Parts: sequence; structure tokens; C-alpha cells
Amino acid sequence: MDPTCACDTDESSFDIQKMKAELMQLRAEIKQLQTENKVRKVAFSAALLESGDKFFGPFNTDTTLVYKYVTTNFGHGYNSTTGIFTAPVKGVYHFEIFALCDSGHPAEAYLMKNGCGVFMAHESSSSGCTTAGNAVSLSLESGDVVYVVLPASRKLYDNHHRHNTFSGHLLFTL
Repeated sequence: MDPTCACDTDESSFDIQKMKAELMQLRAEIKQLQTENKVRKVAFSAALLESGDKFFGPFNTDTTLVYKYVTTNFGHGYNSTTGIFTAPVKGVYHFEIFALCDSGHPAEAYLMKNGCGVFMAHESSSSGCTTAGNAVSLSLESGDVVYVVLPASRKLYDNHHRHNTFSGHLLFTL
């Protein structure tokens, strides 16, 4: 190769620029994979009461339930002050709700996504306590919110056994 030849220098400069561009792209891909690996660790589980026993409701309007006893909150998507789970990343999530009430009253809880009802847990019995449950997998965008509502005029009962729970986890990103 003749060092005085301009075309050899241009070709060498082009190869360096191409390698720099590929290196920048690889760095961006590594950063994206690192972020996705962190975000894949999303799971929470919470119960209504930290301790004691209490009735919730009946209220005049639908009321968001705030689950205070948090056993797991990987990814910090669940907020124990508001009772709301916020999806940190676009993906498919699985949620479960359980509700308990004393005899003569139906147990009801409504799973909500961005203000719209998705699934209701409902069970009634004329004697003994009543437990209702339901589960669903939902496709969520980053920033979507999921929470549980106690319908107006309904009530729930909870105690140290923590019968009323709200749980969810990320199945996979999209």
C-alpha cells in the first residue's frame, strides 16, 4: 500500500468510521439488554392490613383498596400509599385478587386497568365467611395502572390471616 495514495487513506478512514458506528450500536444494544434485564424483575404481593382486624366499607362510591402489608415489591411498581400498580415496561402481566367478607354479605372486588373494570371477584353465601378470587393476564403499556376497587355498598373483612390480597408479576416484555 502506497502511503501517498489518497484512496488508501480514504478507504482506511471509512473503515474506522464504520467500526466506530458499529461499536456505538453495540454499546446501545448492551445498554438496552441491561435495562430489559433489570425491568424483567417485576413482582408484588400485598394484603389489606398490616395487623389487627377491620371492616372496609360499605362506602357510598366505588373505592380504591389500598393494600398496606407488602410482602414483595420487586421493581417497585406497587405503591402502598395509593394501592396502584404502575407498569414500568410494556409487557404481559398476571394479576390475582382475593376478597373475604363475613356471613350474609357478598365478597366483591373489581380489578381495574386505567379506570376500566377488567374482572370481578364475587362470591356470596348465606352462612359463614365468603371468599372470592379471580386472576387475569393483561397486556400493559409502560405507565398503565392496575388497581382494585371495592364496589359501592359492599364491604370486606380482614384480619391477621390476610385474606384480602392483590398480587401481580411481569410474565414477559413486549
